[in-house]
Amino acid sequence: MNRRTFLRSAAIAQAAAGSAISSAQAKPRRAIVIMTDTTRWDMLNCYRRTGLKTPNLDRMAEGGIRFDRAYTCQPVCSPARSALFTGSYPHTNGMWSNSLPLGQTVHTVGERLSDKGIHTAYIGKWHLDGADYFGTGRCPNGWDKKFWFDGRNYLDELTPEDRVRSRNQETNRDPKLTAEFTYAHKCSNRAIDFLKRHGKEDFLLVVSYDEPHGPFVCPKPYSEMYKDYVFPKNENVDDTLAGKPEHQHIWAASVKNPASQLKSADYFGCHTFVDAEIGRVLDAIEQYTPDALQIYTSDHGDFLGSHRLGNKGPAMYDEITRIPFLVRWPGHTPAKSVCPHPVSHINLVPTLMESFGVPVPKTLEGRSILAAFEDPKKRVNDAVFTEFGRYEVDHDGFGAFQPMRCAFDGRFKLTVNLLCTDEFYDLEADPNEMKNLIDSPAHAAKRNALHDQLIAWMNNTRDPFRGYYWERRPWRPDQPATWGGAGMTRQRENDGYEPRQLIYETGLEMKEAVRKK
Repeated sequence: MNRRTFLRSAAIAQAAAGSAISSAQAKPRRAIVIMTDTTRWDMLNCYRRTGLKTPNLDRMAEGGIRFDRAYTCQPVCSPARSALFTGSYPHTNGMWSNSLPLGQTVHTVGERLSDKGIHTAYIGKWHLDGADYFGTGRCPNGWDKKFWFDGRNYLDELTPEDRVRSRNQETNRDPKLTAEFTYAHKCSNRAIDFLKRHGKEDFLLVVSYDEPHGPFVCPKPYSEMYKDYVFPKNENVDDTLAGKPEHQHIWAASVKNPASQLKSADYFGCHTFVDAEIGRVLDAIEQYTPDALQIYTSDHGDFLGSHRLGNKGPAMYDEITRIPFLVRWPGHTPAKSVCPHPVSHINLVPTLMESFGVPVPKTLEGRSILAAFEDPKKRVNDAVFTEFGRYEVDHDGFGAFQPMRCAFDGRFKLTVNLLCTDEFYDLEADPNEMKNLIDSPAHAAKRNALHDQLIAWMNNTRDPFRGYYWERRPWRPDQPATWGGAGMTRQRENDGYEPRQLIYETGLEMKEAVRKK
């Protein structure tokens, strides 16, 4: 019997024994995480009234908490998801780019909870196996194989002709196109089936839509409802990028007519379409498991021409790093409430584990924000951190290798662009991030304090790219820097899966993971 089987068997046996609390008395532990792809925070009507229709996500916000300052850990699909579902940053789990797999010692929340006897199911886009865009079609450890349904599984159900149709935006002009053809609809069907069958069990269900990510396939009326619509233009669509990093200038030169991105009928139509599919799942939750914890988020946003840039990539602007984050939990979250404090995707796994009453291992790099679910005024994070390594290793583009680390404390944002100009913004005075204050004497104290937090985070998370070059910057030339850095040994803490790490000098088990070298 391997370790995972043993852990799961022991948990199930313990649950069956009942000991102090009978099954009739035990409070059910249920959570549903719903996510979409490429949805920036202000595309939801509950965040900003732009004319886009998101009635179902709005009703979720109406019944719970809207987190106003939620951030992804990297504005790229796979790295963002890696942090979201492992509780470790991309630089730790090995997925600092698309097309890279998770490290061998990295465990997802599905593994951690299923090994404690909790039924875990993942339906939809995974993008964490290091394969192509669609995945391998194989269910990873910890998740229920009966409900697994990644992009390859969807394509496997289609004829060659329909596969091509599913990847062609012009399919939206086909009057025969129905919701039943789409990936989103099939994911919703499986989620509803899971809730119908297992809604009374202890469970974690993840429903991960690919939509509204391109090719934006959606049926009428969604494909036509925004044909004359223009997303409200922010002043930063006309950003001159004066005083900004060189790579942003090179990037902007490749983007033709940035403002044209504000007219994207198929993208916005697909956005409202997936909201309708989420509505089907929310209806099923109310029917089968109304007391469950419900969380909605997205992996990253989209520039829509802001800062004269397109899509997403090596930048830390809010348009691509700030994401929607909604929580509804009847009996726990206050309705119609707002949390103004910064939170991060890195907080999700420890929060879920605490909500299930499962010990949170020291290897997780975020902290639980469960307290904020009860009281949105509570602040958990002093700062949140975002990074960038590379967009993808399988093809060229997106600026190639762009090592970046960013810290945001709720007002000030510092971005260290290792290869070029750094950035510092005061989002209270400059919400559109137009004026780079990196060399401002008036902001030096705030900048340096946030820089100290950034360096401490890189050290504490064993960032493999850390070094003196992040510390001694042109705007901080007197910052002490040594070849040995902080001079500490930082071994992995014990998380219950791997053997305790050994001390190099003695071969004995370590007692302190962080110590002077």
